This record gives sequence, structure tokens and C-alpha cells, in this order.
Amino acid sequence: MTTGLLAVIDMQRVFAEPDSPWAAPRYAEAAAGVRRLLPAFAERVTFTRFVAPAEPSGAWRAYYARWPFALQPPHAPLWRLTDDFADRAPHIMDATTFGKWTPELAARVCPEGRVVLAGVSTDCCVLSTALAAADAGVETLVVSDACAGADDDSHARALDVMAAYGPLIRVVTVDQLIGT
Repeated sequence: MTTGLLAVIDMQRVFAEPDSPWAAPRYAEAAAGVRRLLPAFAERVTFTRFVAPAEPSGAWRAYYARWPFALQPPHAPLWRLTDDFADRAPHIMDATTFGKWTPELAARVCPEGRVVLAGVSTDCCVLSTALAAADAGVETLVVSDACAGADDDSHARALDVMAAYGPLIRVVTVDQLIGT
């Protein structure tokens, strides 16, 4: 069994549905990688959800002025985990920020000091979470083929940026992490 906590970042309908302005084109491929990872972590899995705040403040006001469709409550359909994960999420954590390295997630990681990241989008929420976890001194692994970016180039650039933080952050594949 693999050690650490698997944090599955934002595998939500808003990033999966092709007609969404925030669709990750390779969402299905990332989801396949996540499905392969889940058995190796059993109950040591946290799914995160990006949700809009009730009232945006600071720079988030301009962000939601650009993306007004997203100003919906946490129970809105666009924020739901996709059907392939809705019943497989032992623990769900919501955040109104890109980065999911919150005190709640840190507390779940603390016993082992290792977090394994998968999900979307590589170049936004995964990257933000990885950098914060590494800054906190947590061994951070990013599973490249269980992530998807806004596009292929953004995904590759984000992986390169995170790999540059080695050995605090390591970019691995599903096979490297759990074997075949």
C-alpha cells in the first residue's frame, strides 16, 4: 500500500463538461489515473472542491466579474464531483481558493507527512496546492498522468515548474507510484 494521503483536487463537473468555460480537455484521462490510484490509498483520500464564496472580496471580485457564471452556491450542480467519484469520496473538503493546502488538509496529512496530488487543473489548483504543501515541509508528489491542465502546454509547463522544486516536490506517474 502507498503511504501518505491522496488529495484529489477538484474533480468536478465544471472542469469535466466540455461546454464549461473551465473545461480541462484531458479531464477523462486524469480521471482514469485517479481511479487507478484510489485502491492504493483506501480511506486515506480527500477529495477537494473549488467553490465560489458567498461574497467575493479583494481581487476575487475582479475574478468573478470575469467568470460570473461561477457565482453559484456550493450545492449547485457545477460544483458537484463527477459521477465517477461522487460515491467514491470518503472525505470531501471545500475551499474558495485555488490552493487546497488548508489547515484541514494539513491535519489529514500530518501523521505521515506525505501528500500525493492528482486532479485539475495542473496549472492552477494543483500547482497552488503543491507549492504551499512543499513550503510547509511536507513531502509532495504530483502524479502527472492523474492530472489535467487547461491545455497540454499549460499542463507540461506546470509540471516543469513543480519538478524544479525537487526534492520538496516530485513529479511521478501512476505506474511509478503504485506499479502496474
